[in-house]
Amino acid sequence: MFLVKKNTDFYDLFAQSANYFHKGALVINEVMSDYRGAEEKMKAITDLEHAADNINDKIIDKLNHTFITPIDREDIYAIANGLDDGVDFLQGTLQRAIMYHISEIRPTALEMSQLLIEATADITEIFKLLHKLHQNEKKILNYTARICKIESAGDKLYREEVAQLFTTVKDPIEIIKWKDILEYLENTLDHCESIADMIRGVVMKYA
Repeated sequence: MFLVKKNTDFYDLFAQSANYFHKGALVINEVMSDYRGAEEKMKAITDLEHAADNINDKIIDKLNHTFITPIDREDIYAIANGLDDGVDFLQGTLQRAIMYHISEIRPTALEMSQLLIEATADITEIFKLLHKLHQNEKKILNYTARICKIESAGDKLYREEVAQLFTTVKDPIEIIKWKDILEYLENTLDHCESIADMIRGVVMKYA
């Protein structure tokens, strides 16, 4: 009797994709810190989106050609698409900021972008640990719990800022612009929590 070695390349590809997600969050934070460079940052985020798409294609291709996978095929597929979609959310946020020709950044948008840096940094740490799931179970679950707390903080900021928009901003067009941008930032934080939930499910299944 012989054992077939499970393919562990998926973990390296996950880690690369998570890193692109984190780099995208850093780009968004730079824009929210200084909007004057937004147009230039669009190329950076587009390059990251293409790189993330390429990694996702590699994962799907490897999935189609791998007989024994380290975790369930549907989990690999869901995680790969989740990480790729994260970069898409960030690109959508920047596209809206540029499209609306915003003149100045609202402080809450900067705060939310900083939360995105924290959440995506935790996601990158998770994927450094996932290949040794049993050994790193507690650390991974600590990161997923922290991401959920970050998302809750972002949700609170979003609700408070939207309320502030409607009470202090007179121009309805300005309200619409910022509500859309803030909503995209919040949706991206929600997506970070969704990835954390996926990972928690994998841990519960295999640990």
